[in-house]
Amino acid sequence: MLLGKVIGTLTPCVVYEGLEGVPMLLVQPLNKKQESVGKPLIAADSTRMAGPGELIYYEGGREAAMALETVFVPVDATIIGIVDDVKLIDEEAV
Repeated sequence: MLLGKVIGTLTPCVVYEGLEGVPMLLVQPLNKKQESVGKPLIAADSTRMAGPGELIYYEGGREAAMALETVFVPVDATIIGIVDDVKLIDEEAV
């Protein structure tokens, strides 16, 4: 699973079957120190509770498609949960 921050919302004009009612959010990937890495991506929100400014964890690839109620819909990333707090025990840990 990967760490990210919700930086925006998307409103699609056409929705793929199986993704009806699933919010689409713009997510900035983060590293373990919560610093931005890479380009923002679009993620389906399986929690249906995440919003702009929230720290989330998400999954990509095939696992992202399996995390939704209708499995194997065409998504590259899916938000799995909302993060309350991050505490690093060892700064050198991966």
